[in-house]
Amino acid sequence: MSVAFLFPGQGSQQPGMLHELPDHPVVSGTLEEASAVLDKDVLSFDTDSALSSTTAVQIALLVAGVSTARALKSEGVMADMVAGHSVGAFAAAVIAGALDFRDALSLVKLRGELMENAFPQGYGMSVVIGLDERRLAPLIGQAGEPVFIANLNAPDQITIAGSIPGIDAVLAMARAAGAYRAEILRVSVPSHCPLLQHVSGRLARALDEVPFREPAVPYGGNRRARALRDPEAIREDLAISVSHPVRWHEVTTLFFELGARLFLEMPPGHVLTDLAAAAFPAARSISITNSGLNSAVILTRREKG
Repeated sequence: MSVAFLFPGQGSQQPGMLHELPDHPVVSGTLEEASAVLDKDVLSFDTDSALSSTTAVQIALLVAGVSTARALKSEGVMADMVAGHSVGAFAAAVIAGALDFRDALSLVKLRGELMENAFPQGYGMSVVIGLDERRLAPLIGQAGEPVFIANLNAPDQITIAGSIPGIDAVLAMARAAGAYRAEILRVSVPSHCPLLQHVSGRLARALDEVPFREPAVPYGGNRRARALRDPEAIREDLAISVSHPVRWHEVTTLFFELGARLFLEMPPGHVLTDLAAAAFPAARSISITNSGLNSAVILTRREKG
């Protein structure tokens, strides 16, 4: 039985998320390491006011994912494959062994700053549930404004990004077409669409200055939903995914086909756990936030025999 580590992206954050991480020496050590690299107490990034910043959110998600995965590893729970949703991909690259944590902290800080300054107002994202890509795409084409598919989280759960007037038009058409949920998300940046191509370019230049290694385990790419082992392919995926749709359902489907029967979601939250549980009832899907670190360790040992 193979184990897949999943790392959530923006939208999963919650106040106190770093303070509520597992009480484990490896977690504490990772928090101290991050604070030293950033020259700032990383625990200050998870307050309600701090999380209004895209940069703080992305750093907090990286630290939460890496620290918990490291703690699992120290307890003998090893990933056979890793994938991260959006900014979660940086944590996945670290745990796969392709990218140093110190470099990931600097890159994610830059990524957050670039995204935060990209579109000050008038743009955002929304979720549409109940329509698949084939039915949603024509509606986007009728919006008359820049609107794009951003995340394909499940066959009938898709996020879109673009101008607020365009999104409003698509949501109205989606509801009329039978979507049972179509609403604006509390996100001010139109991520994972061509509107952020300039961010991808800046990020690519920064990534070119950082060393990458061959990963110890496959890394699930956001852009093309492939299991990547080439360091240059991982570098490219981290750069271009910010301006291309995240094909999350295809990534996890690939992992299931490769033998993943236990999906472990790093903190915070359980969004990816719920998606995996719905898509792959033959597998076990566990949120560390919900189950706790010790329970996840015990269950993994039992499942792996």
